[in-house]
Amino acid sequence: MAEKVLMKGNEAMAEAAMRAGCRFFFGYPITPQTEVAAYMAKMMPKVGGTYLQAESEVAAINMVYGAAAAGARVMTSSSSPGISLKSEGISYMAGADLPGVIINVQRGGPGLGSIQPSQADYWQATKATGHGDFHLVVYAPSTVQEMADFAFKAFDTADEYRVPVMIMADGMLGQMMEPVVLPEPLSADELPEKPWATVGHAMKRPHNVVNSLYLTAEDLEDLNRERYERYATIIENEQLSESYLTEDADIVLVAFGGAARVARSAVNAAREQGVKAGLFRPITLWPFPTEALSALVPQAKAFLDVEMNMGQMIEDVRLAVAGAAPVEFFGRTGGVIPTPDEVLAAIVALNEKAGE
Repeated sequence: MAEKVLMKGNEAMAEAAMRAGCRFFFGYPITPQTEVAAYMAKMMPKVGGTYLQAESEVAAINMVYGAAAAGARVMTSSSSPGISLKSEGISYMAGADLPGVIINVQRGGPGLGSIQPSQADYWQATKATGHGDFHLVVYAPSTVQEMADFAFKAFDTADEYRVPVMIMADGMLGQMMEPVVLPEPLSADELPEKPWATVGHAMKRPHNVVNSLYLTAEDLEDLNRERYERYATIIENEQLSESYLTEDADIVLVAFGGAARVARSAVNAAREQGVKAGLFRPITLWPFPTEALSALVPQAKAFLDVEMNMGQMIEDVRLAVAGAAPVEFFGRTGGVIPTPDEVLAAIVALNEKAGE
């Protein structure tokens, strides 16, 4: 059996990324994700990799673009306002069909906000990470184990579909320590070939070109349509979620990441009081696991969206529920983590309302 080690969430993500074959990391320090960069700075040279602290977030994401274009497995990490600065480069990566991994350990906002945990970048990650017609695959871990697992998996997903992939954590998950089983390292010959990469060709094939600029509108339209065919495949194949005590639940909580940990405790407390509550946890925020959530609609009396923001996921929950049941919201924002007792009170109130 694989050995468990006690690791901080940020460091677990960094270690798993290296085990997935990441050999280039470009970043810039910002709380609460700085341990990702610090771990990479210490460990990358030991595996023959390159760590470089860029002069800015803008520079870092463009370095990721360059390494990805050359076929490397490459990663960057930041926290909320830093991701905003990277948004132009992320759009360029999507427009050039470049795989790469972006970690966002969220903090309170908007603006400089606070350094406390938040989930207020849901809209940014799932709706508008940058300009243009594109999507990211977005994973939302809720444990340190999942932070390692999805940091590893993200590279495979990025390479398979040639898309940028985001790990959306928060300051609580990044800083907490839990036992984790790390994935086995991949060898160089286990990494996928990338015949499109801009590497030497010894005059044996045409030049590969990586580009996101197309002066003919029809050419760009054709490329965008092809890209959305890939997105449709991702939507069909990559939706991930977890259900807890939902089989007979009258009140179904919907929560992701750190908020799901709090919601799970509240569900247990509600059950002790005789309230049939359950938890649905989206693991992929894009593609949102609409099919699995819709399957819970027939038996549920109401849904409660629990987030550490002002209710950014509730629109996706309501779309999945499609008006068949009430959907209400409970959350804290600005870096405040809701307590299980607060969520329990919201469950009890909604259960009484649903029973009227």
